[in-house]
Amino acid sequence: MASEGDASPETPPSKPKSVSVDLTKDTSLQIDISDALSEQEKVKFTVHTKTTLKAFKKADFSVVRQHEEFIWLHDQYVENETFAGYLIPPAPPKPDFDEPRQKLSKLREGEDTMTKEEYTKMKQELEGEYLALFKKTVAMHEVFLQRLAAHPVFRDDYNFQTFLEFDGELTVRSKNTRERFGSMFKGISKSVDEGIILKNHKDVDPWFEGEKKFLTDYHTQVKESTKQSDRTTKAHKRLADSLIGVASYISLLPITKDDPLSGMYKKTSETFEKLRKLESRVSTDEDLKFSDILRYYERDSQAGLDLLYRRMRSLANLEGSNKALEKARTKNKGVIEAEAVQKNNTEKFEKLSENGKQELTSFKGRRVAAFRKNLIDLTELQLKHAKNQVNILRATIASLAVL
Repeated sequence: MASEGDASPETPPSKPKSVSVDLTKDTSLQIDISDALSEQEKVKFTVHTKTTLKAFKKADFSVVRQHEEFIWLHDQYVENETFAGYLIPPAPPKPDFDEPRQKLSKLREGEDTMTKEEYTKMKQELEGEYLALFKKTVAMHEVFLQRLAAHPVFRDDYNFQTFLEFDGELTVRSKNTRERFGSMFKGISKSVDEGIILKNHKDVDPWFEGEKKFLTDYHTQVKESTKQSDRTTKAHKRLADSLIGVASYISLLPITKDDPLSGMYKKTSETFEKLRKLESRVSTDEDLKFSDILRYYERDSQAGLDLLYRRMRSLANLEGSNKALEKARTKNKGVIEAEAVQKNNTEKFEKLSENGKQELTSFKGRRVAAFRKNLIDLTELQLKHAKNQVNILRATIASLAVL
C-alpha cells in the first residue's frame, strides 16, 4: 500500500501492465511484488517468491527490499565478468514522487482561488496521478526481478538467490564522496572509451557490426520517440485538467434557481465532466501502453549497447594480447606467459561473442512481440474511447434539443 499523506491514498498497488516482456513459461521460479509501502524518503517493496528449485530452503517466502538493494543486485551482474556476454536487464528507475507532491502543494496554496468542487476534483486527479506513478514504480521493480528469474543463467546467481531469500536487510550502503567521484570518473571514462570503440572500431564479425549500427540508431530513435510520446500524454492530461474548470464554472452560470437556461447549463457541465474523465483515461492509456514501453526499451537497448561495448573491449584486449605475443616471440622472451594471456583472452572473446549473439537475437524477438502487443492494445483502447466520446456528444445534443 502507499502512505504519503493526502497525496498517496492507502491502496494496494495493483500493478498496471505498462511494460511487456517476453518471459519464459517455466514456473519453477515465480516472483512478484505483493505489497509496497511509500514513505517520505523511500519505498519498501515486499518481494514474494514461489519456487520448486532445490537451491532455495523454502518453496514460498517473502522479504522486504528497498530500491538501493535492487541497484546493488543489478551492479553484481554488471561488475561480474561472468555475465559480460549477456544482456543484463536494466535496473529499475529510482522512485521519484516529487512532481505530484509539488503539484499538490501548489493546489493547496491556490485553494482560495477556485470553487470547492473544482478543488476537490483537482485534488482527486493529483492523488490519482501519484498513485499511478507509484504503481508503475512497483511494476518496473517487479519486471526487473522477473527478467532475472526467467533467464537460465541469471536465475542461478548466488547474489540473486540471496536477494530473494535472505530475511533481513542486505548490507547495502550509500556511496561516500570518494566512491561517487570514482563512479563518475569511471562513467566518463567508459563513455569516452565506448564512443571510440563502438563508433570508430569496425567489428571483425559482420553480424555484430550490423547489430551495432542498428542498435545505435534504434536507441537514438526510441529516446526521441519517448520524449514526443510524453509530450502528447501531458497534452491530454492538461486538457483533462482544463475541463475540470470548464465544467465547474458552467455549473455556476445560472443566476437564479428559476433561470430558464439552468437545465442546459447543468447538462453541459455534466458533459464536460464526462469528457474530462474520458480524456484522463486516454492520457493514462497512452502513457501505459506506449510511453512506458518506449521508455523501457530505451533503457533495454542501452543494455544491448553495453553488451556490444563489453564485447568490443574484449576484442581490443585480444588484439593487444596478439601483439604482445608476437612481440614476445620476436624477442624470444616471456613467450609462455604471453601465450597463456592470449589463449585466455581468445576464450573469453569467443564465449562472449557466442552468448552475445544469442542474447541480441532474443532481444529482437522480445522487442517486436512487445511493441506489437502494446500497439494493438492501444489502438483498441483509442477506438473504444473515440466511440465513447461520440456517444457522449450525441446524447448531450439529443438531450439539449428537448429542453
